[in-house]
Amino acid sequence: MKIAIVGLGYVGLPLSLQFAKSGVEVLGLDIDPAKVSSLTRGKSYIKHIRSEDIKLQLAAGRFSASADFGSVRKVDAVIICVPTPLNKNREPDTSYIIKTGEAIAPHLHKGMLVVLESTTYPGTTDEDLRRVLESGSGLKAGRDFHLAFSPEREDPGNPDSKVAVIPKVVGGYTAACLDRAVGLYRMAIRTIVPVSSCRAAEATKLLENIFRGVNIALVNELKVVYGAMGIDVWEVINAAKTKPFGFMPFYPGPGLGGHCIPIDPFYLTWKAREYGQSTRFIELAGEVNTAMPEYVVHRVTEALNARRKPANGSRVLALGLAYKADVDDLRESPTFRLLDLLKGRGADVAYYDPYIPIIGPTREHAEWKGVKSVRWDRRTIGSFDVTLISTAHKCVNYRELAQWSAVIVDTRNAMAAIKTKPGQVWKA
Repeated sequence: MKIAIVGLGYVGLPLSLQFAKSGVEVLGLDIDPAKVSSLTRGKSYIKHIRSEDIKLQLAAGRFSASADFGSVRKVDAVIICVPTPLNKNREPDTSYIIKTGEAIAPHLHKGMLVVLESTTYPGTTDEDLRRVLESGSGLKAGRDFHLAFSPEREDPGNPDSKVAVIPKVVGGYTAACLDRAVGLYRMAIRTIVPVSSCRAAEATKLLENIFRGVNIALVNELKVVYGAMGIDVWEVINAAKTKPFGFMPFYPGPGLGGHCIPIDPFYLTWKAREYGQSTRFIELAGEVNTAMPEYVVHRVTEALNARRKPANGSRVLALGLAYKADVDDLRESPTFRLLDLLKGRGADVAYYDPYIPIIGPTREHAEWKGVKSVRWDRRTIGSFDVTLISTAHKCVNYRELAQWSAVIVDTRNAMAAIKTKPGQVWKA
């Protein structure tokens, strides 16, 4: 069997390699020629994916990369793993899905399977994508070709997370579509969870991420409330999680990041309005999480004021640019917002991230392209008035940070076990 996977990013590339390891011939498609070139040379551009794994599948003839969407005519199935961001008005942007559908539609043939994995609102697969595919191919979904949705489940930065062992939810446009999609994923994934429709599968992914977003908002709000009371929310969470039932720990931070939690809830709130439904709970959680960068910057200002320094003219180092610890993923990173807010207050800002030596092109932060990480040494780190820990990479030496930095604003509880001076660390 030969399949094509469109979008060779943090979802599409590991999925491609898993199918290839399982004996499926995989054609990886991407509109970015730099990614195609890198993969053709067997070089990975994602930290947790080894170049050796790519080279192994290339040598075995089970994986290849291309920008030629016409090659779709040679495959039995297409899996779409493209971005679904929000536009400037925080409304769903499904243009990547639609454009991909338009690109592959002329090359569809009878019996082919098309699966969407990109997170989106219920109805995208069986309405929007289906119309584009049918219009461009002259074929009918459910009769001439199969159509399904299966949400991606990636946990970057977790060394125990393996594509093959994460259960796969699958929903089909028809019963036959579901059977075909289940058969495809069983070739590479151990556990398949069939659901009744594409919409049920789309809604499942939204629930997973809304659940996280709402609970993170709760602890973020408690962080502010308990902080005003002189109570450390991290101590409270660690104590509460000793309860063996009825509690699941979530942790506060400087704001939401990544391709899921800051975005996915708004896909549902937008679609719910079409049905005359309000999503007040979800929107309130979004407001709380969106306000966190302002709160963190306020704490930075307080920390500087305690040393008789204004934010204007102070040198501030953001420690960690990736949205999550131990990854090199910049998508929706709250650190960009923190840097923008501090810069707007007149601060001289910089960042250190061992996984991101230089900021590449991003969809929403073009002005930071080309900015380089500072060096990790006593002289450089000590030259800043305050260090703001926004992402707590495990490889960072926090004992050295305590020795070198005069003031540390900690949003991740990274300094909890480190010996520091009185008044040196400010929780945020």
